[in-house]
Amino acid sequence: MSYILNLLTGCVQDKELAFMKSGDGAYTVGFGPFEQSTAPPENGIAFYCNDFALTDPQPWKIPSQVEEVESLADIGFEAGAYEIDWDELEPDGFAEVFAEINEMISRGVMEKSVPVATERGSFRQGRGRDLLVNMVALDAPFHTYGWRREGLGFCGATPEVLFRLSGRKLSTMALAGTAKADEREVFAVDGKEIREHEFVAQTLVAKLSDIGTVTRSQRAIMDLGQIVHFHTPIEVELFADRTVDDLIRRLHPTPALGPLPRTEDTLALLAEWRERLGCPPCFGAPFGLFKDGEFTSVVAIRGIHWDRLNVSIPSGCGVIEASRLVNEWRELRLKREAVKQTLGL
Repeated sequence: MSYILNLLTGCVQDKELAFMKSGDGAYTVGFGPFEQSTAPPENGIAFYCNDFALTDPQPWKIPSQVEEVESLADIGFEAGAYEIDWDELEPDGFAEVFAEINEMISRGVMEKSVPVATERGSFRQGRGRDLLVNMVALDAPFHTYGWRREGLGFCGATPEVLFRLSGRKLSTMALAGTAKADEREVFAVDGKEIREHEFVAQTLVAKLSDIGTVTRSQRAIMDLGQIVHFHTPIEVELFADRTVDDLIRRLHPTPALGPLPRTEDTLALLAEWRERLGCPPCFGAPFGLFKDGEFTSVVAIRGIHWDRLNVSIPSGCGVIEASRLVNEWRELRLKREAVKQTLGL
């Protein structure tokens, strides 16, 4: 049974819910029990919720009730105090995986992969729902998302959109390359960060060119407060209608979260590394909302995951030939600190 199916297993009184908020808009909140489906409905609202490996055969979750709210506090949860005891994250396991990726790159097996380091802790006080209510509301370019069943769930605020689909118009982005905000000027000319970003942008253009007319905008810097990323918007006019599921499997995982080239062998290696490093199954997975005939899917990063009293914050980094362990370890910590700030930790 997949991780998502495990999340969905439980009683109605567990108060299952899913939500998404785009930019400065309202939260769309769906309440369970959820009908599970292999495809979205023709109209109405449905959430797409799967794990990174896309193992759920019924990833569409159709809520029994939907609300539009300005704050998650408006859904009836009272904000509760919480405290988390964090374990110190040692670099040993990540360093081993980093060395293995470098070996694969030197052998020509891959050009890039994305290992994930996960910081773990446990609730001393409070539960996962307290994290939801206490999340800092972030406006554009962030998309706030979450899924919860009593004792299990995840939530976060991600700047990365996998794609938006309205009719035959598809928009996506390359979002890769990371630095501290106060290093912006150096970051703008950093050859390693530019190469990492271009791996992602060029691969996306190649994947989409055979199904539509692609327009790639210029690379720019997206400012997210503590950190900055390189950002390239990509627009596509599709030649024919495409299902959401087909597009998800075509685009996920992008090289920002997955290997390059993306083959069965390189994906299997990434899955092994993620498991060894204790990465939550839904980190980096597509999470989406079908609403009014349009679909938006985000990449579920910059978030926190919980399983009853156990809590984890994963962060990933793109490793290419020019990567250095010390720099990547620093980047991973920077990303986790940004998540903690959003959650008021």
